[in-house]
Amino acid sequence: MRIVLSRVHSAFVEIENVEKRSIGAGFLILLGVGEQDGEREVLYLADRVCSLRIFADADGKMNLAPGDAGAEMLVISNFTLYADCAGSRRPGFTAAARPDKAVPLYELFVSECRGRGFRVETGEFGAHMEVGSVNNGPVTVIMDTDEMLKGDRRR
Repeated sequence: MRIVLSRVHSAFVEIENVEKRSIGAGFLILLGVGEQDGEREVLYLADRVCSLRIFADADGKMNLAPGDAGAEMLVISNFTLYADCAGSRRPGFTAAARPDKAVPLYELFVSECRGRGFRVETGEFGAHMEVGSVNNGPVTVIMDTDEMLKGDRRR
C-alpha cells in the first residue's frame, strides 16, 4: 500500500460535483492499494498512521500523535499512486489492485482508523472527485509498505 499523507488545517472532497465531505485539523490521506497487498499491509499502515507523531506539542515540536491532537482524517482512494512512468510518457497502472481487491482493503483501512476512535470521512471509490486542503506546515509524508516491510515478507 502507498499513501501520501498531509497534515492539514482542513480538507474536503467533492464527489461528482455534488456531495461534499470535509474535516477539520488532521490528515488528508491519498491511499493506493497494490496488487500484492493484503490485510497485513492494511493493519500495519493503519497502526503507523494512527500513531504518527507529527502534530506540534506546547513547544512547537512535532511530538503529538493524532489522537493527542484531536485529529480527523479524510481518506481518498487513489490508484494513480501506483503509476509506472518509467517506460513511456503515458503511465501504466498494472501494479495497482483491481477494484474487487482494492475496495475491501480500502474499507478495512478506514474501519481500522475509525476503530481507533478517529472521525474519518472518505471519498468514493472510482468516482471523479475534487479534493482540496489547507496544508499545515506543510507536512507531507509518503509511506509505502513495500519499503517499510522490506525484509519481512511473511505474507
